[in-house]
Parts: sequence; C-alpha cells; structure tokens
Amino acid sequence: MKKLINNLLYVGLSLLALNFTSCQDEFEEVGGTDEQETIQANSSVATLIKETSSKDGSYDNIVDGASCFAVRFPYTVEVNGIEITLDSKEDLHAIEEIFDEVDDDEDILDIFFPITITLPDFSEIVIENKEQLLEKAEECFEGGGDDDIECIDFVYPITLFTFDINAQQSGEVKIESDEQMRRFFAELDENDLISIEFPLTLKKYDGTEIVVQNNSSLATALSNAKDMCDEDDDDDYNDDDFTKERLDALLVECPWEVREMYRENVNQTDQYLEYLMTFKEDGSVTVNDRIGNTINGTWSTNATNEGVLVELDFEFLVDFNLEWVVYELDDDKIKFYNDNGNKIILKQRCDTTPGEEPNPNILRELLGECEWIIKKVTNQGEEIERLLGYEFKFMAEGMVTLSNGVNTSEGTWEIGLNSQMVLSLMINIGDEEGVSFEWPVRDLTNSRLKFEIDETDYELVLLKVCDDSADDGDITEIRNIMMGGPWNVALYSEGEVDLTTEFVGLEFNFATMHQVEVSLLGNVTAEGLWRILRDSEEGLKCYLNFDSADILGELTEDWKIMSVTATRIELKNESGDGVLETLVFEK
Repeated sequence: MKKLINNLLYVGLSLLALNFTSCQDEFEEVGGTDEQETIQANSSVATLIKETSSKDGSYDNIVDGASCFAVRFPYTVEVNGIEITLDSKEDLHAIEEIFDEVDDDEDILDIFFPITITLPDFSEIVIENKEQLLEKAEECFEGGGDDDIECIDFVYPITLFTFDINAQQSGEVKIESDEQMRRFFAELDENDLISIEFPLTLKKYDGTEIVVQNNSSLATALSNAKDMCDEDDDDDYNDDDFTKERLDALLVECPWEVREMYRENVNQTDQYLEYLMTFKEDGSVTVNDRIGNTINGTWSTNATNEGVLVELDFEFLVDFNLEWVVYELDDDKIKFYNDNGNKIILKQRCDTTPGEEPNPNILRELLGECEWIIKKVTNQGEEIERLLGYEFKFMAEGMVTLSNGVNTSEGTWEIGLNSQMVLSLMINIGDEEGVSFEWPVRDLTNSRLKFEIDETDYELVLLKVCDDSADDGDITEIRNIMMGGPWNVALYSEGEVDLTTEFVGLEFNFATMHQVEVSLLGNVTAEGLWRILRDSEEGLKCYLNFDSADILGELTEDWKIMSVTATRIELKNESGDGVLETLVFEK
C-alpha cells in the first residue's frame, strides 16, 4: 500500500506540521536500548497505532456503500430527483431524511463525478465514474473485520521522538491529528525507531477517557478496543446500532404513537395513524385506537446477527403480528422493518395517557360531516353484496337514510356503548335488516370507518364521500369518460378462465344518479349501481352492483381502476380465494 500511495499521490511530499532538529547535543538521550520504551516501525504496537489513527470511512456509507474509504467534501449528489451539495458529515442526514420520507425501497442516489475518495492512510484517489467507485468498494472488507480501530481515539496533541541508526534521538514531532499520525507512520522504514512522550490520554467510544503511562499499557488499551463496540463497518447506513437492553428500556419508557404503517407494500397509515402502543415490562403490550378502544397483545425482543428484533403478537390486530427488525432508533422515534414491504414508524408520546374513555362525540361529528358509502357489510358471516356502494346519510335528530341513488330507506341512528362497554353505532332501518345492528367501532380515520364483531361474523366498512367527490379531478374525469358510452365488455376473465363470450351483445350505459343500464339489441335488460370513488387504502375504485344471480352478478365488486382512456377501461379485482379477475370495457 505504501508503495502504491507513493507512486500515485505523494512523491516528493514531506510530513505535515513536523519540526525536526538535527543537533544531537540539544536533546537528552532517551535510552534507545530500552525496547519497552522505544517502538520499531514494524512492531505490533506501531501497527495498533496506525489502525487507531486510520481514516474511518463508514460514516458516509449511505453514499458510497463502503466503509474503507470516504468521499471528500464537498461533492454533489441527486437523491430521488433532488440535487444536494454535501459540505460536511451533518449534510449526510439530509439524504437519509429524503430516503425515509417514503421508505419504499426504491430510493435512488446518483453521484456527480468526478469525486475524490480518502483511503484509510489519508491518501486520496480521484474517481471518474460509478464503475471505478464500485471497483474500489469491492476491495473493502465489510462486516466489522477491517483493520481500523474505531472504538478508541487518541487525544491530541501527542509528542513523538525519532532516532537515528545509532539509536540516538534525532528529532521531535508534535502530532495534532489522526491524519498526521497515520502519515507519519506511513513514511517510516520498517526498522526505524520512535518513542512516545507519556502520559498519553485515550478517549473510548462512550466518552470516557483513560491515561496510559508506557508502551505496554498503550498496546493493551488499543488491542482491547478492537472488540469494545460495534464499529458499524458495513454498508447498511440505516441500521443505527444499539443494544437489546437500550431498546427494552426505551420501549417501556412512554407510550408510542403510530405515525406510519405499511403491510405487504400497502400503505395502511390512515387506518392506524395515531394509535398508541404501550409496552410493559411484563411482556404485555396494549394498543389504543383513536376513540379509546384497547387491544391487548404481547411483545419480546431478541438480539441476532441481523440486529435487534421485536416480535409482536395480537389476536385482533394481525397487521402488527410479525418479527420486526428495528432498523432505526432515536430517543423519540423507532422504525420497525420486515421484508416484503412491511414497516411501522413509531413516535414517543410521553405527553399522553392511553386508555382514556371513548369519546362518542368524535364519531358523531365525523358521521355527520359527509355521506358514507358501504364498501363491505357482513352479517352472521355472510357478505351482503346487494348493498355494495349504497350511501348512508347520518342526519341530525337521529335520522338516517340508505340509498342506491334511486331507492331510499329511512331509519334511526345513535352513538353509545354496547353491553361490552364498547363504543358502537346503533342503526335501525326497518326494511333493511342487513345493516340494522349495534356496530362496535374497531377502526376510525377521517375517511374510513370499520365496525366489527368476531372479525368476520359481523363487519361494516364505510368510506367517506363529500359532495359526491366533486373536488377530486381524477374521479370527475373518469366519470365523464364512462358516461360517454355505450361500452362493451372486451374481456372478462377469472384467473385463466375467459368468460368474455357471456357478455357478447350487451351494452353498458353509465348514467347519472349512479345508475347503470345494460341493453341487448336496444332493449334494457338489467339495471344496477356504479360509483367512482377514492379508497384511502386502495386508491381509485369502480363500484359495480347488479344484485343479480346471472352473469352480471359476477361483476358486482369494488374494482381497482388500472387504466382509463377515452375508448378503454381496465379494471382488476382479487377475489376472496385469491383468483385475479379482469374486466375491460371498450367502445
């Protein structure tokens, strides 16, 4: 390495900040024959000193993916389309913040070349392109087994003495930094002798300082520091290393609020936003939703080679049931991660008390703000598809209507506690038994409500729609296109089964009041309901409801809108048994 550096970069360079004198009689002889107090340049003590003073390249792994070199500031990168000029280590946090805004595992960072990288011995190499950078990164030994010692540091200044071939002191060098120390040793021949002016102060990774008095104690301190801490010498920039004990203590310190939640790459933040998790020392954990309902579960942690893992187990909160990798830990924020697009971000909330009494006014005011569309209703374990897309209007004085746009039923509603003291929505519509029930609130967001008993036996899911989504440009555009029919079914398939021929000759006309007519040879043969709305969890949806036992009944679904043009509409749906259904309308 010394030969390579000299050939490439440092031919003719002298030592920095070194003040040598050559008059032997001006110095006291230090006793060069005392091997304990002199250091030979190729000795184990000298090697430890070089390893401790080496340049640490792990702090910028978010940029270069290598811990054995660092990119010299300043330089410019583009992060997810945003150009950033980096002038210091602190600026690297801006990159992580941009990455963490979405955490979708599609983060892109491009470096503006050329750049200069600094090697462990502080020599520098100009890198002209990405290929050269990757080639240098492949030379790094990642995983904590490289030569540098990062868990302990020298406290400068340090005075070194040099010796001539007769073991007589020939010079004095005052070292002010790791760079000067590393370069000083790099310029020594293997048989050169030096000594150190003791006492010498060392600072450990935890901030504590130790004082050594001789070469032997120095060697012991540096050698012991090799395994004293996690040097974070890997290309995982975002693991924020910590111990199991620190995580355990932090989790039980205060409640934690859910700020972001993804399950299998599906954004479920709206569903769980502001839920409060309270971890207890006995291994139990409670989750309180926004209206005060409590879900009980258990938690445990485990230190592994992959990091510290947290296992959560709930009976009624299955989206949280995973063994999560804790990949970021701050005093007030924790990030859980699991493969396949699973993520939870928690924020510490020491200013709130979970488990407060449910507030019925929150639900009452929310219901009265806008209309609510039925996404799903299950009664006694049976899904009632004929009510898909129907609209509730919860009005003052406890009046409620349920309508498909043409036919309307009336009834009453109120908010209260059921026999299990759970906040519930009580609906009574005499001619519609499918929704006449005491519905316990299980999930509440500003745009979505879920009521449930025994998971699937009784379930009601409602989506909020204000002013018929008139302020949503996407919905308005799609509606206008669909109302410009008639349309024919160009494709309908269930998995590998093509059933398109079942719809030959049928024309679909999407009209106002959310009504759709199906005609054959100019004669209306069936009527149904259609809606275009935005689901906070699933995006743009097309609701079709024909309430029919024939082939049209197969189209009764809340279809996901895949693409829309003036002449073609493609919809998809995954059925309960996992079969992918495709429906395409064309003019």
